Amino acid sequence: MRTPGGEKAAGKPGAEKNAAEKPVAAKPAAEKPVAGKPAVRKPVAGKPVAKKPVVAPGKATTVKGAGPAKSVAATSPREESRTALVRRARRIDRELAEVYPYAHPELDFENPFQLLVATVLSAQTTDLRVNQTTPALFARYPTPEDLAAANPEEVEEILRPTGFFRAKTRSVIGLSKALAEEFGGEVPGRLEDLVKLPGVGRKTAFVVLGNAFGRPGITVDTHFQRLVHRWQWTTETDPDKIEAAVGGLFPKSAWTDLSHHVIWHGRRICHARKPACGACPIAPLCPAYGEGETDPEKAKKLLKYEKGGFPGQRLNPPRAYLDAGGTPAPPLGRS
Repeated sequence: MRTPGGEKAAGKPGAEKNAAEKPVAAKPAAEKPVAGKPAVRKPVAGKPVAKKPVVAPGKATTVKGAGPAKSVAATSPREESRTALVRRARRIDRELAEVYPYAHPELDFENPFQLLVATVLSAQTTDLRVNQTTPALFARYPTPEDLAAANPEEVEEILRPTGFFRAKTRSVIGLSKALAEEFGGEVPGRLEDLVKLPGVGRKTAFVVLGNAFGRPGITVDTHFQRLVHRWQWTTETDPDKIEAAVGGLFPKSAWTDLSHHVIWHGRRICHARKPACGACPIAPLCPAYGEGETDPEKAKKLLKYEKGGFPGQRLNPPRAYLDAGGTPAPPLGRS
């Protein structure tokens, strides 16, 4: 929080005398206000007329399937108190919850083991590509014991479409061996156990804990980092510090859903290179409004996934998503 400037400086000796010796130009009188019209002040000679700052619109343009955006005055986060920041952050989350009431993890999975493997495979690729690849993997190796005993070359061939397939093969076979040998073939439900597995960090662990075990956690992926910086929720750049800073703005029970809301918004509207500002339902609350396309019609053309008329990332999405008009993604090899 930045505080206003310091105390008014004391005048220098002799200032009053010098001021009295210099003639003061008469100020032009302001025009008298006319009934029904605001008074207009004439510009003073030598002084430029101040321009009004450009701010986000009082009302955002909504997108198809999104709840109506509420009109609020744009504020400058640089002047925010801690309390104001918390209120604005929670307001953004509430707005996003109305826009994406069906937000969910976008990796297909039927059990904690599948979610753990899919999350490890999602590094440096899209969830869609992982979802198109894992059906063949889990059909051949349905349990940790099966994958632990797999031929690495055969696994590499299956995982080739996800990129970095050799490193990912080592990770999924390694974590499968650890699960089989140390945890009886079951995925542990504790953070300290999950992060010991090969290829598993805090982000992956929180995805699994929040979505397979119902234990709250914040998933700090690239989308999450980008948006919390644009919203000026934190200036931290280290994922662990971002997790701590943002977690302090919300109750713990909200962390998992918050992650879904932010990530969904980053994938669909608030893109990295060209955010669709003109189609953003939280534009009045965003300090970064104007970084992207502000024209509503042009912004609509930038929307991705279901809001842009394209299928989502899951081949087997939840019923709530389908009921809301979402469509499943195609299998691998089909457009």
